[in-house]
Parts: sequence; C-alpha cells; structure tokens
Amino acid sequence: MIRPVWIRPDLSTVAALMAVSILANLLQGCGPTLVAGTTYGAAVVYDRRDERTVFDDEVIEFRARDAYLKNPDLSEHSQLKVTSYSHVALITGQADTEQIADRFAHVVSQLPKVKRVYNEAEIGPKVSLKQLTTDTYLTSRAKLAIQSIDLPKFDALRVKVVTENGVIYLMGLVTREEGQATAEKVRRIPGVTRVVKIFEYVEPQITGLVQARQTKAG
Repeated sequence: MIRPVWIRPDLSTVAALMAVSILANLLQGCGPTLVAGTTYGAAVVYDRRDERTVFDDEVIEFRARDAYLKNPDLSEHSQLKVTSYSHVALITGQADTEQIADRFAHVVSQLPKVKRVYNEAEIGPKVSLKQLTTDTYLTSRAKLAIQSIDLPKFDALRVKVVTENGVIYLMGLVTREEGQATAEKVRRIPGVTRVVKIFEYVEPQITGLVQARQTKAG
C-alpha cells in the first residue's frame, strides 16, 4: 500500500516565478542549455502536461536533490530520490529510519509547486550496485513493453517509469483504460516484484483536446 501523503495548496504565482527564475539563472552560461531546451520542447509535444508544468517538474526534482545533498542528516543516512510528474512528487530509495524518510518527505512537501508527496522510501540498508543495475534494466524492459500497447491515441512516452529494488512505479496523465493496460504489461516482466500506479486519471473525451493543445504550443 502507498504510504500516507503530504498535501499542500498551490503557492502564489510570485513564488512559482521565483522557482523558475532560480533554475534559469543556474542554467545560464552552461553549454548544454540550447540542447536541453530543444529536448524539452520536443518532449512537450508528446506530453499531456502543458509546457509550464513540465518545466515545474524539472524544477521540483532539481530543488529536491539540492535540498537532500545539502542536509547531511539526510544524505548520510539514506539513499533517496524524487521524481515529479504534474506537481506530484514520488520519493523512492532507502532510509535508515522512518523518521529520516518522513523528514525528507516534509522537506519535499514544502518545495514550491509541490501539490502532493508519495513517500515510498523503504526502511533498511541501501540496495547493492547489482540491484541498481537490475532496476535500470527493468526500467528499460518496462518502457519497451509499454510501447506495444494498442489503444487509440495512447503514447508510451506519456508514462513515467521509476524502478526501485524491483518495484516499478508508474506515473502520468492517462485514462483508466491506459493505466490498467500499462500496469498489466509491466507486471508480466520477469524480475518485477510489484507494480504501483501513481497515475492521475483524465477523461477519454478530453485527451484529444489536450494533445491538440500541446502540439499547437510546441
């Protein structure tokens, strides 16, 4: 079962703009900026999130990683990471104690634009390098399997796959039919111990309009 979540209301537009400004300033002067911008623009075409939300999610992940590394009490006693999708943050990894995992969840919940935090941190020792390699392999297998789903207007690129210690977490804006089909495909992959759906469901009749807006904006 998914652990209890932290929920907070939307922050003001001013706070959101400050977050974007911080990341933009950090990127200034970096060679890969144009390349990253091109990749970002291309990704949005296939996404049901609008461009601002895609960028917000990048900011959330950056700020969460920065806060984690700057806090020795967290980074020395855990191996945690954050994945954000549509302002929903997923915490995965391992922590020495539940208190450490909950403390990091609270830190993430206070970041600008974060609406909800799913704290899926495992309590126990860090996973081995071998398991990390296996998780990377399972992520690749899952993404490949999802591409074979045959549903109208379904695009595998709209599903975010996160693997941690054999458990696969699925994120994205999908219809219930798409979400169910995706989970069933991933469950059949050898080595997957569990599949957790952290989808935000959308109505089938509006997905075409959403995609049309994304394509036009891109």
